[in-house]
Amino acid sequence: MTRSLLADAFGHHVWATLQLLDVCATLSDEQLQADEPGTYGPILETMRHLVGADRSYLFVTSGGALPAIAEAGMDIAQLRQAMEPAADGWAALLATNPDPEVTVTRHRDDGTRSHAPMGVRLAQVVHHGTDHRSQICTALTSLGVTPPEIDVWDYAASEGRISED
Repeated sequence: MTRSLLADAFGHHVWATLQLLDVCATLSDEQLQADEPGTYGPILETMRHLVGADRSYLFVTSGGALPAIAEAGMDIAQLRQAMEPAADGWAALLATNPDPEVTVTRHRDDGTRSHAPMGVRLAQVVHHGTDHRSQICTALTSLGVTPPEIDVWDYAASEGRISED
């Protein structure tokens, strides 16, 4: 079986988010409320938004294979627990070799809908995760906390997917 072209992108996405959650688990409540100008908001709120959106994106693109979550009020441990099954969820979706042109409709709670091609929705997942993880790393640095090494090369090394001579 051939791996999806996007397998590493989504593998990195989930791995990097889990690595960041692990660092956030070591922070005090005060640090989790740190709000760096130019970012989404406090670290905890940004993590809630990141994980909640990821599960929502997975719910929509997979036809409900993994339920969305109500992330409001969740702590870091709960967010990590909610993010863990996303690795298998994204892998299962990608294994179906989804058509990038098929229109995927998102039904919002307020009755509105959005329509976008699968390829656009998948691109948004990766972009959204990268953007907010970067913001959290900036906030960590401002607190004097060393952010985890979470770039794609670090992911590849952790998975044994890169070698050097």
